[in-house]
Amino acid sequence: MNKKTMRRNRTRLHTSPWIIIGSVGILLIVVVVLAYQNYSREKKYMSRILSEKGAAIIKAVEAGARTGMMGMMWGGQQVQSFIEETAQLSDVLYITVASDEGLVLASSNRGLIGTQMNSGFPEKGLDQPEEINWRHKRIDEQRSAFEVYRHFRPISHQDTWMGDRMRQMMQGRGMMMGPDNDWCFPSASGSGDQIILVGLNPQPFEEGRKEDIRNTAIISGVLILLGLAGFISIFWMQGYRSAKKSLQDTSAIKDQVVTSLPVGLIATDNEGKIAFYNSAAERITGLDLAEARGKDPDTVLPSHFCGLKESLDLGESVSEKEMECEFTENKIVPVSISASQIINEEGQFVGQVLILRDLGEVRRLQDEIRRKEKLAAIGGLAAGVAHEIRNPLSSIKGIASYYKSKFEDGSEDKEMAGVMIEEVDRLSRVISELLEFARPTKLNRKPSDINEILRHSTRLVEQEAAAKKINVQLNLASDSVKADVDPDRLTQCFLNLFLNALQAMENGGRLTVSSSAGINGDISIDIKDNGSGISAENSNKIFDPYFTTKPKGTGLGLAIVHKIIEAHQGQIKVRSALGQGTVFSIALPLGGSEPRRS
Repeated sequence: MNKKTMRRNRTRLHTSPWIIIGSVGILLIVVVVLAYQNYSREKKYMSRILSEKGAAIIKAVEAGARTGMMGMMWGGQQVQSFIEETAQLSDVLYITVASDEGLVLASSNRGLIGTQMNSGFPEKGLDQPEEINWRHKRIDEQRSAFEVYRHFRPISHQDTWMGDRMRQMMQGRGMMMGPDNDWCFPSASGSGDQIILVGLNPQPFEEGRKEDIRNTAIISGVLILLGLAGFISIFWMQGYRSAKKSLQDTSAIKDQVVTSLPVGLIATDNEGKIAFYNSAAERITGLDLAEARGKDPDTVLPSHFCGLKESLDLGESVSEKEMECEFTENKIVPVSISASQIINEEGQFVGQVLILRDLGEVRRLQDEIRRKEKLAAIGGLAAGVAHEIRNPLSSIKGIASYYKSKFEDGSEDKEMAGVMIEEVDRLSRVISELLEFARPTKLNRKPSDINEILRHSTRLVEQEAAAKKINVQLNLASDSVKADVDPDRLTQCFLNLFLNALQAMENGGRLTVSSSAGINGDISIDIKDNGSGISAENSNKIFDPYFTTKPKGTGLGLAIVHKIIEAHQGQIKVRSALGQGTVFSIALPLGGSEPRRS
């Protein structure tokens, strides 16, 4: 995942709570708008239903009154009774007929007849006789009515002449007190227009509207809670992101630091199982710790943590304890070990940590320093001794030569004088080697073909090798590699190694000389024999001056070889085992120049 994608993901994660709050806010507005529209629609629907119901009741009352007047000679009393019966319908609160002056002519509530309607009476002079009007009217403090009203005409103006005839017939029969007192005949009585008012109960619709309002309030409350939860989640999210980023940074730093540590690190969990290790620990121990995760350390590492388990179990810490541990078979590694328990802030045991530091290189450098100090002391001593001994030896050789010439041939005295001369020569050679070793190595560098130097050196020992029935085999690099070296000094170095190999193969054998271009800008040379070999005890001493296992050796040959290789900024190592032969491995730098292929 690239940085741009990671940045986009972080932005999306950061803004998600705001998106939630915005969405909740928009949804809340939508719900409120829809609730308001639903409330208005319900109100409009209620008004239409109730107005239609009121209009139907008004028409029914008019039709009943008109039919009764025409067919059964009804008067105001009969219409009053009809109104009272009609008012018994469900959701009908009252039915009232009043004059346009507000005088109650008929009503479902008989107590209101003849009273004046002063409060909330409809405006005078309705424009359209058939037009239905409605309004909300407060009956008392607890009740309200949906009042529908319009002109009330049980006898139309076109039927006035018929109404007059009917009043006469009814009057003659004694059915009415008189035409002037019957409100059903407005034209006769002289009263104005009549208005019928029907009061309907809006309670069912009001309860429905209240239910809608209650549901809207509940939904709005839930949305507000969601918005608050989203708002609060911002702080939680910020805290979580901050903690996560801090943890990621800490983890990245930890991984980088632990991975880059030059020392080995092994950690166990609270159950004592291996939980963590780094590459340095694998390199030092030579173990594949990837397979060791989750296992008991005693099954992978040397028994009891190289003797540290008891101290760790007691809660003790170990600091820089040097010891030699055998991590794998036949591989003993000198290490410095530090170990301690891991305790968290609550005082709980979390695990153990083991830090390994490889002392192999330190030991090698220490040995190298001691060897150089020894060589420096020997070199200074050798220079003084050689100077003091060389002149007397010359005198002794001269006197021995004089006496040898005086004695007869074949005599014992002449033979003794010859032995004295030979011993003086041998001492002179030793002194020459001693001076050579003590003198600083001066190199006459020039570009030289290493393979050609090896061929030349092997030709110098071919006769001696053939005499001992030793086969000399060259496995040189196919491409000649030229390096900036001193060919004469390298020839001396190779000759010493070849002669040592021939002397180690008294009963014949094979001497193999190999060369190859290294991967680090150097050249590798291996000189291998299958002779008697060197013991492990003596392998660390063979480059020391005057150390030799040969009866007539001076012990300076390999010391000079080591000095020549060091002067070329190279390295020489030996691998050997008794009865299996010896391999000297030399690594020489190319003197800073690139390999030149021929």
